Amino acid sequence: MSTNMHYGSGSVVPSRSAGFTNTGSPRPARPGQLDQMMADNIAGGADPAEINEMCHASAAALLDRVHHTQDAELVERVLTLVDREGVYVIAELWSHADPDSLPGILWRLYLLRTWMRKNRESIARLWRVGEPVATTASAIAGVDQAPTENDIARTADSILAGAFTGDFAVALERAAAFTDVVALGLRIEARKLASLDGSSEAGSSDVSDGSATSAAAGSRPSAVEKRARAKAAKLMHTAGNLFATAKDFRHGANLWRRGRLE
Repeated sequence: MSTNMHYGSGSVVPSRSAGFTNTGSPRPARPGQLDQMMADNIAGGADPAEINEMCHASAAALLDRVHHTQDAELVERVLTLVDREGVYVIAELWSHADPDSLPGILWRLYLLRTWMRKNRESIARLWRVGEPVATTASAIAGVDQAPTENDIARTADSILAGAFTGDFAVALERAAAFTDVVALGLRIEARKLASLDGSSEAGSSDVSDGSATSAAAGSRPSAVEKRARAKAAKLMHTAGNLFATAKDFRHGANLWRRGRLE
């Protein structure tokens, strides 16, 4: 499927006509002929080199266009692209890009903003758990010691906005610092859950879907422990993914400063 970049709307949309050639034949029994290039792709798959080139070119073009524009409306459309069009719009081009590439980093920045805004209440609480006393992480991320859910939403917007309109490396370092603290908060909560004994009720916010798990009244202690440990394992898994993402952001910042993030 081919894609077109529309800077006017700040979106990447699939071409609805790609792959088919109208024959002009009036016979209804014969559909449009399958384009030869599409037929070749079905047989052997699209050329990975062409897909990779389009992936990198679209990311570089979008970043360059927004970075040099004075059009505030264009900037806003690009920043809220996922809100309006859905995550699939950028996933189609960038989700398979390597984390040490420009499209791979932009993909992670967009997902970070979406995740932060969707789970702002849980993330605000996890920040307070992971950063009970302000450290350099708070200064780098630009987050207050005890952020509210509105603070989290504003931080999500400012990190992505900074990537497009400010110093790209600084935006990545902010994203890394923020992600590290939330991951630490998750790890602390996971350890608390894992240490619960049978008389305790297990419960903790899950930032992946915002749900809460609690022990049912009257459950046997062994069942409570089992649920607590399963919940703890899930939180630890999420924390591990976030720590890895923070590492990707830091590496991306280093590559950008060396002129090697492409």
